[in-house]
Formats: sequence, structure tokens, C-alpha cells
Amino acid sequence: MKHAIAGRRRPPILGSAAGLTALVLLAALFVLPVYVMVTAGLKSAAQADAAQMWELPERIDFAGLTTAWEALGPNFGNSLLVVLPATVISSVLGALAGYIFGKLPFRFSNVLFGLMLMGMFIPYQVILVPMVRFLVSVNLYGSLTGLTLVHVVYGIPITTLIFRNYFAGLPHELIEAGQIDGASHWSIFRRVMLPLALPAFVVCGIFQFTNIWNDFLFGITVVPNPTEQPITVALNNLSGNFSVQWNTVMAGALLAAIPTAVVYAALGKFFVRGLTAGAVK
Repeated sequence: MKHAIAGRRRPPILGSAAGLTALVLLAALFVLPVYVMVTAGLKSAAQADAAQMWELPERIDFAGLTTAWEALGPNFGNSLLVVLPATVISSVLGALAGYIFGKLPFRFSNVLFGLMLMGMFIPYQVILVPMVRFLVSVNLYGSLTGLTLVHVVYGIPITTLIFRNYFAGLPHELIEAGQIDGASHWSIFRRVMLPLALPAFVVCGIFQFTNIWNDFLFGITVVPNPTEQPITVALNNLSGNFSVQWNTVMAGALLAAIPTAVVYAALGKFFVRGLTAGAVK
């Protein structure tokens, strides 16, 4: 027992201190932009300039937040109308496709799966022209419904990948047991697989919610009407042509960042768990 205890090596103190210092510095690099955004959004217009951006506000001023909300409130609602259904629909379709690829392989399924994954690597700019022409042909161009459809289609490859890897890690005996009881594949998917796939849904929800909420290119391309654009596009319009009210702009950025921060705070602890679930059989 003594030899076992003596054989354990303690981590070097210098190495631990260096690692902790590096982590603190990296955390500071990530926190500094948030600090500037929050403090500038709570300053008066006179104090929120480049010369005083590092200083704490002399007094808390909510004028920037009020102005930003008056300008971005409708667009905030537009983003919710897009991100919520797009996240849910793309996750459900990805779950169905992932179940088929992970548990019901068929001829050339691997080839089809690889072709589907290629959609993840196609740059947005390449598909803008055919995307717009298609939306015009189906009378969805300029609408939030059309923007939702774009995000659903573009999100299916990544959600399919996540669910396929997750379902592949579940024991196949679950399907065999359901078939013995006379259940169809649809019943097995709906009653057995979906309840077990909550970690994968969390991962897809966080990933899709964040990407769709922060999207700018699709929003400004598909919805040219400023009153119907998502908040990320409207936030860009807060900057004037000749002068910028930095307290209003930073307050608007703070408002735009709140939903994703809430999602990560509520579901972040399940994110890594969902990513690693099914990684080891």
C-alpha cells in the first residue's frame, strides 16, 4: 500500500500554475468584449465613446437600452418566429434521418449519408442565387416562412450527423425487442428511440438555435423588408451613416446576445454529455 501511494506522481506545481495562468488569460480575452458591451450599453451617449470605453459608467443610464429595444423589439420577435420552428423541425427531421442511417442501413446508405454531409461544407455564398430563385418560384421570398425553410434545409446535415452517431451507439437489441412485440419501425422510433434521444436533441437545439439566431447573410438576403428582418440584420442598421450612438449599438448587441446566453446557461451542462453520448459502444 505504501509503495502504491509513494508511486503516485503529483502534478508539478510550476506546470499547474502555468496552466492556470494561461486559462485566466484566455478567459480574460473572451470576457473583455462582453465587459465593453455591457458597460457601454449602460452609459450615456456622451460617455460611451472610444476614449472612455474601458471605464465603468459614472451612473447607470438605461436610455441606450430603451432606444435599442424600441428599434429592435419587432425584429427580436421576428428572430423568435424563425429560430424556434426552424430548430424544432430540423432537429425532428435530423432525428428521423439519423435513425434510418444509424439503425436501418440500406444499399448505398453510406454514399447517400456522405452526400448529405457535403451540405455542411457548401459555403453560403454559393447557394444564394439558386436559393433566391427557388424561393421566388414558390412565393416564399421576402417572408419569414421562407427564411425558416432555408434554415431547416441547411440544418438537416448537421442534425442528421448528430442523431446518426447517437443512435448508432444505442444497442440494436432495443429494435429487436420492439419487433418481437410486433411494433413497426415508426412505433419503435417514436416510442423507444425518441425518448432516449434527449441528449442529442439538446445538442441539436443549442447548435441550431445559436447558428440561426446569429445568422446575418440569409436574413438580409431572403428578407429585404427591414420591418420583417431578424434582429442581427436590424442591429447592423442601428449604426448611422455619419455618427454612431455607441451606447445604443452596444445595448442592442446586449439584447441580441441574451437569448443564446440563456440557452447555454440552461442547457450547457448537457451539451458535452450529448456530444459524447454514443461515442463509445
